[in-house]
Amino acid sequence: MPADGDAVAEGSSATGGLLRRHGWKFLLLFVGVLLPMWAFMELADEVHEAEAIPFDEPILLFAQQMAHEGFDRVFLFFSAIGYAWGVVPGSVALALVLLARRRWRDGLFAAIATGGAALLNMGTKRLFARDRPSLWESIAPETTYSFPSGHAMGSMTLATVLVLLAWPTRLRWWVIGAMAVFVPMVGLSRVYLGVHYPSDILAGWTAASVWTVGVYLVMYHRPTFGWARPN
Repeated sequence: MPADGDAVAEGSSATGGLLRRHGWKFLLLFVGVLLPMWAFMELADEVHEAEAIPFDEPILLFAQQMAHEGFDRVFLFFSAIGYAWGVVPGSVALALVLLARRRWRDGLFAAIATGGAALLNMGTKRLFARDRPSLWESIAPETTYSFPSGHAMGSMTLATVLVLLAWPTRLRWWVIGAMAVFVPMVGLSRVYLGVHYPSDILAGWTAASVWTVGVYLVMYHRPTFGWARPN
């Protein structure tokens, strides 16, 4: 059995080798996700003079009509765990646990997928500078830009990472079931609170899915649905 120092060195060498071999692929993937999001915003500009896409405002107004104290508590909870109090620490913990268990490739996948999605979100918010909805005063106001939703991107990225890692195991259906509730509720919470357009949520989900699956394919070379994933 190798000593702890040898194992750490082996892990560092493995992760460094992966980054050297695939770094340019991650960069191309990053740009490949950014371009469709740019096209998405261009479409919004053409359709509605740089304002919301036509279905955005009606859905927001419908959400406002549903508002009451019980829903407030539910959606405030999902909004909180959908980012700062759940997704962010959960993503960091997942990567650290995998690396601590010497699952180097899985840990690096989780780190690149979640970290890259966060950088992609921050970059696109500043690039597109879309203002938040202002149809009413939110009970959980935000001051950053709106497009795409960081909550939607973060929750979808973490969910996709968990599903891909759990797929070869018996836990996959439990993970899929949990994420099938968690991700939509986080997205709905942001619309209900009036801090995101529905198109922000859709863009976040789409970008996160494409990015995460792309990182997975780069690192594992092929989807492993039905066979063992290489370590």
